Amino acid sequence: MPYKVTPWYRRKRGTQVKTDYACQHTRSIVKHRTERKSSSKSVSQVQAQATEAMAEPAYTIPEFRQRTTEGTEEYQRVATNVSKGLSVIQEEIHRMRMVTKAQVDSLAIQREVKERMTKRTDWLDDIPKMPDFVLALRPHTVWEKTPIKLFCTVQGNPRPVVKWYKGGVPVDPLSAPGKYKIENKYGVHSLIISRCVVSDTAEYSAVATNPHGTATSMATVTVKRPAGGGELCHLGLVPHLTEIHPSKLEISLLDRFSVSFGQEGGAISLTCTMVVVPDLPNVPPIAQWYRDDKLLKPSQLVEMFVGGGVARLTLPHLAKDDEGLYTLRMFTKDGTAEHSAYLFVSDAASTVPGAPGSPMSVKAYDVNADYVLVAWKPPNTVNEAAITGYFVDRCEAGGDTWVQCNDTPVKVCKYPVHGLSVGRSYHFRVRAVNSAGISRPSRKSDKVMALDAAENERLQVIKIEGKYDIVIKDDDLEGYVTIPGEPTDLHASEVFKSYVVLSWKPPSPRGRAPLWYVIEKCVAGTGAWQRINTAVKLHSPRYPVFDLQDGQKYQFRVYSVNMYGSSEASAPSEPVQKVDEDGVPSAPGQVVATRNTKSSVFVQWEAPKVSKNLIGYYIDGRVVGAKEWFPCNHKPFRHNRFVVHGLTPGESYVFRVQAVNIYGLSDESQESSPIAVEPALATPSAPFGITMLSSDGSSITLAWKSPKHCGGSKVSAYYIDRRDADGLVWKEVNLEAVTERVCTVDNLTEGNFYEFKVQAANMAGVGVPSAPSAPMKCEAWNMEEPGPAYDLSFSEVRSHSLVILWKAPFYTGASAVTGYFVDMAKKGSSEFTTLNEEAVSHRYLQVSGLEEGETYVFRVRAVNTKGVGKASQVSEPVCARALPGTKEIEAGVDEETGDIFLSLEACEICEESKFVWSKNYKPIGDCPRVSVTSKGRTSRLTFTNPDKDDLGKYSVVVTDTDGVSASHTLTEDALNTMLELSHAIRHPVVPLKHGLNYEILEKGHVRFWLQAVKLSPSVSYRFIVNDKEVTSGEGQKISHDVATGVIQMTVDLFTRANEGTYTVQIHDGKAKTQSSLVLVGDVFKAALKEAEFQRKEHIRKQGPHFSEYLYFTVADDCTVMLACKVANVQKDTAFRWYKEEDEIVPETPPNVMSGACALPIPLFSRKDQGIYKAVLSDNRGKDTSTFDISGQVFDDIINAIAQIAGASASELVLQCTPEGIRLQCYMSYYTEEMKTVWKHKESKIASSEKMRIGGTAEMAWMQICDPTDKEKGNYSIEISDGVKTHTRTFDLSGQAYTDAYEEYLRLKAAAFAEKNRGRVVGGLPDVVTIMEEKSLSLTCTVWGEPTPEVTWFKNEQEVASNEHTKVTFDGGKFASLVINKVTPDDSGKYSINVRNKYGGEFVEITVSVYRHGEQIPEPKLGQAKTPTATPVATPAATPVPKSPAPSSKTPTPTPSKSQTPAPSMKSPTPASTPASTPVPKSPTPSQRSPTPASSRGAKSPTPTRSIKSPTPPRK
Repeated sequence: MPYKVTPWYRRKRGTQVKTDYACQHTRSIVKHRTERKSSSKSVSQVQAQATEAMAEPAYTIPEFRQRTTEGTEEYQRVATNVSKGLSVIQEEIHRMRMVTKAQVDSLAIQREVKERMTKRTDWLDDIPKMPDFVLALRPHTVWEKTPIKLFCTVQGNPRPVVKWYKGGVPVDPLSAPGKYKIENKYGVHSLIISRCVVSDTAEYSAVATNPHGTATSMATVTVKRPAGGGELCHLGLVPHLTEIHPSKLEISLLDRFSVSFGQEGGAISLTCTMVVVPDLPNVPPIAQWYRDDKLLKPSQLVEMFVGGGVARLTLPHLAKDDEGLYTLRMFTKDGTAEHSAYLFVSDAASTVPGAPGSPMSVKAYDVNADYVLVAWKPPNTVNEAAITGYFVDRCEAGGDTWVQCNDTPVKVCKYPVHGLSVGRSYHFRVRAVNSAGISRPSRKSDKVMALDAAENERLQVIKIEGKYDIVIKDDDLEGYVTIPGEPTDLHASEVFKSYVVLSWKPPSPRGRAPLWYVIEKCVAGTGAWQRINTAVKLHSPRYPVFDLQDGQKYQFRVYSVNMYGSSEASAPSEPVQKVDEDGVPSAPGQVVATRNTKSSVFVQWEAPKVSKNLIGYYIDGRVVGAKEWFPCNHKPFRHNRFVVHGLTPGESYVFRVQAVNIYGLSDESQESSPIAVEPALATPSAPFGITMLSSDGSSITLAWKSPKHCGGSKVSAYYIDRRDADGLVWKEVNLEAVTERVCTVDNLTEGNFYEFKVQAANMAGVGVPSAPSAPMKCEAWNMEEPGPAYDLSFSEVRSHSLVILWKAPFYTGASAVTGYFVDMAKKGSSEFTTLNEEAVSHRYLQVSGLEEGETYVFRVRAVNTKGVGKASQVSEPVCARALPGTKEIEAGVDEETGDIFLSLEACEICEESKFVWSKNYKPIGDCPRVSVTSKGRTSRLTFTNPDKDDLGKYSVVVTDTDGVSASHTLTEDALNTMLELSHAIRHPVVPLKHGLNYEILEKGHVRFWLQAVKLSPSVSYRFIVNDKEVTSGEGQKISHDVATGVIQMTVDLFTRANEGTYTVQIHDGKAKTQSSLVLVGDVFKAALKEAEFQRKEHIRKQGPHFSEYLYFTVADDCTVMLACKVANVQKDTAFRWYKEEDEIVPETPPNVMSGACALPIPLFSRKDQGIYKAVLSDNRGKDTSTFDISGQVFDDIINAIAQIAGASASELVLQCTPEGIRLQCYMSYYTEEMKTVWKHKESKIASSEKMRIGGTAEMAWMQICDPTDKEKGNYSIEISDGVKTHTRTFDLSGQAYTDAYEEYLRLKAAAFAEKNRGRVVGGLPDVVTIMEEKSLSLTCTVWGEPTPEVTWFKNEQEVASNEHTKVTFDGGKFASLVINKVTPDDSGKYSINVRNKYGGEFVEITVSVYRHGEQIPEPKLGQAKTPTATPVATPAATPVPKSPAPSSKTPTPTPSKSQTPAPSMKSPTPASTPASTPVPKSPTPSQRSPTPASSRGAKSPTPTRSIKSPTPPRK
């Protein structure tokens, strides 16, 4: 109930005083209403949902000038009515008078109260009285980060002294500057707590004391945390206010940075906007940033900016060291303004799969001249293998070369690094090692300089006369010292299993000379000392020892050494054993997870029973039902409570915790109970958007919008209060709850202005009230246009579209509403644009064409036959951006039942959320055509009997979320497709990937098989052959594989009896199918033949056999190789080659043990066609492989040869002959079977008398006989291998043709002369032996054109014809020399000279005459070894004299026998031809110059292969 101010002297109890200050504390009023309206007895103190309004706004008295524009217009319209004008003016004057009177009465009452209080004080001054609280302390419940003021009034004589206590502990304002403020004004004692935190929740007491006694007043203060805002107090990381910065600025934080997530190696900025008053560019506000409880300073890793209404912290190079709670503290006029949020930094992707994350927080301690102790924190290992050790690296400052300090991984998070250079600065980093590999390196440590820490201790400062400081060293006080003293206090400062660190105090006196140390060790009790630092000079009083044996105890001693000598040994240390002093802590205790916000959970746990120097904790989470754990934090957290952020709303999780120290991670704790991610339970926030729907002069119908936050439970009731616009007292409208967001307020006075406010309630209680509505006038609506639409809402908000929905006007006007117009404007703009040109009849509109990220507002205007009505209240701003993880409705068919459904998986959900389905944006409700089921985050709408009546647009909205919604239009085509699929599911058929088929296996087995898309383990099937079911047994095997869906039957012996029809029948659950195969006729014969072949193949392979049958290859020299591969051979296995059943014996016997055999066929040509056979045999069996080189195989071989030869072909070469001009192309091998084409000017050349085409084994040629100018031009040869064509060209024109033609004419003339010169054709022997008295006849045939002259010579003297010697020349052909009755004198050298104008020939004959009875002389120069029986000697072949070699070595084709009788390939040189004239090697052609005969038929001749022509040098 509202409070009423009454003078103190009129109250029944004079000891109680109520002041106006009590009216300002509306929480007592809220509490009073809560007790009236809420059925809940108590509310648990848990994390509360964030609330927009924390307290009731201050009341204001409306005045005429403060009314809205619409109110003023309404007033002016009413004032124009002359009949009512006067009454309205009088009413307004009366209202103003009442307001003024109330203000005057209030001032009078206040004045009287002051006067009475003064008089009362005067009366009581002289009366002794113990302290008594007139106004006691009241309990308070406030939100975190808001101030609170506890006050009380106490009386007593003499005046009591009041002290304040929190939980029995005195409150000291100096202990926390700026936190507490104690005041005493006008007898009112107050304690002000600025920016409360949860830890301020306690029982506070005020103790008043005077000489007559003590009085105490106590009250409880409860500080509640809004959702997402209590992490600071939960985690216990409130930065201490260590310094006060005076400021005259008023600062209000606006957009604040939220919980953030980063990754190693990335960058992130935390930004907070603010309003600064006054905003002076030259006086920026003072801002401090904290990580956890450490104040941050600007550096290369931390960048800060303040100004322009923004405070920003940028971390440009993120590492896990940066993870923590970040706090921004702004110093303001009233103290500080703060905001905190957590930053999570996850591990970067590992370079080695399975390697651990990088260590963190690398720091250097105990820095000395050549020694430093490096420590770090271990990384979290969730799904990775356990860490087995660490590598420590160092790098000199300013460099980038890292040197590994330890050879073997160290197992603890500490490592002593020695061997540093004095005066140099270093950075350190650490890498973790596990079984998978090495992690990424940690962030490098801060720079440290290797200096002797003892040097500073040797400095002393002496003050002279209190003014001057003199710094001296201990060296100056020690005097002149040469030999240093011995070190002292030798002990082991670090003892671990991998090393021991020795520490001692430097000697005193020390001396000025540079000092180093020598260390010795011995096994405890033996006295056998051994030096251990022989390699280096040790300058620091620290030294790590690594090479100690496990289980052995050692003692150590140290010497001080300088240039003058060594000190005595120090006292031996206590026995030291290299063992772990400690181990990992025990596992943490019970883990409890509680609700926090819709995306976070508050996790608490019990500390481990054995802590062992804890560094912190790692928290891991797992989705219920999943196997993989995920890290919740990536840096050890030192408290036993933590807020896990970034969780999926509505999902259930379990958590576990591990304790961390330098030895590593403890065992995992037990898992927490599963918890769903839901906001903590709290009262709902305030409703908003109160709008007037209609009025009839005695009542007003109101509507409002739901609270933005329901507080974790469903809003179940609304309560409405009203008041006169010119009054202060609120009156309850409804005592019973209103469940709808529309309410009619009755019993109003027509013409009065009223204000309204609404409160929402849920199971946690009644929330805070809304802001008062604008003043609404109660007068009857009589306009003909409709009233405003209301309850504007949005659905399916996406990046470029949304759907706006509204409710029909409560007041329809003179006729029914016929449509609506929707207007849109950008936020902050008053320029609305109408979206629809024609009014829509339904109460929703799809809006498209929005800009992503832009914010819009909307309004709706209803239309009837009289016109357009009043616009609705402007909607809440909506941003065109889809919620993260938004999914659309999916249409499908249930694979089990065949039901057609629409399904949506919500991206977020809470416990109170419901899925509301609509068709064409009308709620479906209970409808027999559909059914709705929801499970977890998924809701499904299933159609009962879908048909065309179910077509339309379906939408679903998830309540109590941030607008999760979606829609789907069900079209006829989509429905028909799903109906077909549904029928297939409800009448199932086992789908087959492959029907029944067969294949022939090894050994001749036949496999019949089919493959189903999917089979269950309970599948059953039958094989039916020729209408008879067969089962697995002898000769056949039946089986199936569920994984692959294969069903098969294997027949071992396939014979003619297996011909017929094969069928497989399958039953799998409700589904069934069958598949048949008809195996008869030719198909069966082919299968039987293949089976028999495979059976024979199996038998063949039992002995020596060909693993690869004969095939051909072509070598680089164009030799054709017939090759094969053999297997299962022995040393005695024989291998033979055959061609056409004739055995071929190769030069190199085949080696069967090598596994491969080959037969070379050089100079391959058509003569090599035939059937080749290879036979492999031994006592185990015989195998044969045949290869038919003919037809296509022959062509393939020729193409393979052409491919190699074409690639090796030279450019065309010009060669002149007596017959014409020849173009030649040299290649690795040429045969006439190769596909070669000669072209002249792109025209194909055919072999003819004019153009002759031929070749040898090494070249192809084309000869132009009797060339003319027509034969000029470009010539080419194309060698085709069936795939590629190799082309070579020659340009026979210009000077090239001229030179060639002249050479041709010269050779032609020489050949003509050679042809027609005189010569001996035959008949004369070389040597003649004859007995005396016999007659000798030397007869020969001569030829020449013209007829030659014949002259005989004896011993170079011409022989004259006489009776003894007769010379004859008959017919111009036959020349004879007859000697009658030869005598020994006739012996000698005879010769014949045959000559005409073209030349001639000189032939010699040796004649020997022996006497009767003498031994016949040995024949010489071709003479027969036996004596000739006849007197006429048999003529021998006349030798042809050799001509000089021609300039060109190019060979020419061999002529036919009819052309030249001589066997030589070289032509004789005519007598008239000078020796220097080159003569072609080709034989002289006949007069008709026939084409040289070919040994292979009609094609160009191929020379005898034993005779090879010389090959010119290649270019």
